Amino acid sequence: MPSKKLTQLNDVLYSNAKPFLKVYPNYDISFLPSWLRSRIEEARVYGTDYKGVILPDGQKYHLDNNLNDMNGRDWTMFINSVFLTQFPTKGKEAFAHDIRKIHPTPKPPQLMRDIIQFFTKENELVFDSFMGVGGTLLGAALCNRKALGIDLNPEYIKAYKKASKSLGLPIFKTVCGDSKKIIAKEKFFRRLLDGGNISLMLIDPPYFNMMSKKKTGGDIVNYGENATPFTNLASDLGNMSRDGFYKALKDIVEMTLPYIKTKGHIVLFIKDMQPQKKQTNLLHAEMVNCLNEIPNINYKGMKIWADSSAKPFPYGYPFSFVANQIHQYILIFRKENDNITR
Repeated sequence: MPSKKLTQLNDVLYSNAKPFLKVYPNYDISFLPSWLRSRIEEARVYGTDYKGVILPDGQKYHLDNNLNDMNGRDWTMFINSVFLTQFPTKGKEAFAHDIRKIHPTPKPPQLMRDIIQFFTKENELVFDSFMGVGGTLLGAALCNRKALGIDLNPEYIKAYKKASKSLGLPIFKTVCGDSKKIIAKEKFFRRLLDGGNISLMLIDPPYFNMMSKKKTGGDIVNYGENATPFTNLASDLGNMSRDGFYKALKDIVEMTLPYIKTKGHIVLFIKDMQPQKKQTNLLHAEMVNCLNEIPNINYKGMKIWADSSAKPFPYGYPFSFVANQIHQYILIFRKENDNITR
């Protein structure tokens, strides 16, 4: 809730502003966010260039916002550096977790929705080259975006479709196969995109062979003792060496880049490993350095997702400090120019 002082300032700003439709009688309001279009009769504009828009309740928008459909308040909330969440795994608000839990690490659709809303506008296209059970695709559907997903595991794709149907959401286009090979087929991939460009590539890649190893410590509580590989395929990044993983992921991002619009974003999740003696295992830093080598994209910063529903485990007790890593890094990169757009 805004403070009383802020509410008073917004009231003054609104009273001194000019009606939107008088200043812009011929404006194509189809380009405005749906929340603003539905109240355009109430909207007023302010500022020396009349690009600021305000509603009676203080919601604001800027006509030069080419990134998303957010008002200023929601924008400010999103750019806080930490997501602290506790998403339910049962009931309606679990978004079919009971179906999606065949995947060892399914991402909450609500979390993906919040990310997608910041980096896209309504009806823009989101791409996930490691879609798993479709957290990204479900998140896109929840905020009126389009999506395309690829995964090696047909059972994960089936689970996504089943979950989407159970939630009454649109089922987006999916392809079962090797992302690298699919993206390399230019005409085929362009048809998958329906001739458009990707606004956001949102991915949670398998981190080399972490899941394909036998579990130890607290991981046994979450996953059981046995290895839980995503697939048994050699082309699965989750079965690769550390160096092989970085190279393959860099290749996939670089191959996708021509299909991403200028100023579009690549956003990915990654989690650090525990340090081992002099090996720091700061995977998020390694990933930033790896992808930042790609021409025409720049690292823009990170958010941290802390999942407070994660089960704690007394790592190191009673001998040494070992962190309970309930967080993941959300790394944000942006394509800077059109030199390699197809």
